[in-house]
Amino acid sequence: MAERINAVKTSFFGKGAITLLGPELRRMGVARALVVTDRFLYESGAAARVGEVLSQAGVEYAVFYRVQPNPTAQVVEDCAAAIRELSAQLLVALGGGSAIDTAKAAGILAANGGALEQYEGEGKSRVPGVPIAAVNTTAGTGSECTAFYIVTDPVRHSKMAMVDNNCMVAIAINDVDFMMSMPPKLTAATGMDALTHAIEAVLSRGATPLTDKDALWAVEQIAQYLPQAVADGGDEKARTRMAYAENAAGMAFSNAGLGMVHAMAHALGGRYNLPHGVCNAVLLPYVLAFHLRCPVCQRRLPRVARAMGLEEETPQAVIGAVRALNRQIGIPGGLSELEGVDPAHFSELAKLALQDVCMASDQLDPTEAEVAAVYLAAWRQAEV
Repeated sequence: MAERINAVKTSFFGKGAITLLGPELRRMGVARALVVTDRFLYESGAAARVGEVLSQAGVEYAVFYRVQPNPTAQVVEDCAAAIRELSAQLLVALGGGSAIDTAKAAGILAANGGALEQYEGEGKSRVPGVPIAAVNTTAGTGSECTAFYIVTDPVRHSKMAMVDNNCMVAIAINDVDFMMSMPPKLTAATGMDALTHAIEAVLSRGATPLTDKDALWAVEQIAQYLPQAVADGGDEKARTRMAYAENAAGMAFSNAGLGMVHAMAHALGGRYNLPHGVCNAVLLPYVLAFHLRCPVCQRRLPRVARAMGLEEETPQAVIGAVRALNRQIGIPGGLSELEGVDPAHFSELAKLALQDVCMASDQLDPTEAEVAAVYLAAWRQAEV
């Protein structure tokens, strides 16, 4: 069967990689750029560091610093207006998944027009969005190398998941100098997001030998280096390995697809405005337990166990290892430990999860009752 493989056109890795952006922009002939970031990165000086690179390359720029965690449609629309006002030829997304997803969504909206809601789903835009250079500051989302972007719809209390090749980043920069100051909780959450990407890519209906190679290597690196990065944020080797691993996991899931963990996490995070990585981390072992009934997953999970370096190469060992890793790095054990989560909403969340684009690549076709039961098991910290 013929397959399409998406990849970022240009990627820069390693300490000081930001310095390679200027020559690339001169080669591209970029004259005006909009830096898309959050207030913290703006006030901390990170945006100024990027701005210096732009100025040295002869690029006029402005800064949009209203990005929020779990960005809303209103923020995206405001960013698109800023793009049009500047006539920006390039967006420089500075941050993690929220900044990069905001830039992707705003770039699509600025280039295609209309309402953001019309792009929910797969392949809905007509033309490519405004080109993006993504300066990644976390090691988890993989947004700098994927065709996915997520925007919160506050009216429906849910997240809109978009899959669109027209949103792909043109230049991805993983410079560990921008990652060294990540606090332990953010390091843990984004790292578990990356691990979830990798495991779901292996289990996905769209998995291929190429995506497996990236995903399983990412699992190996994350299992080894995430605890070190959480324990010592100044460990440059651990930070560097996590940067490579989250990128590999992103490449894997961008081409293979995700699954039930992400579908459920999108519904959960959209309803309660919770960190996406934490939602994934908490749900992952319970969703894996639910998938023990899946013959394909039974065959593939031992490969994940091998990549994690487990003595026992079984699906059950993977579930136990994920739970142990969560405990080690301070991730809550169940949904009851997350602020605001109410079991009364689980049926509603299950409906939203089943509508999420990520569910289409899962090996199983669960019912609404089954999804709600997994939420409840994760709440009670009970067997699925």
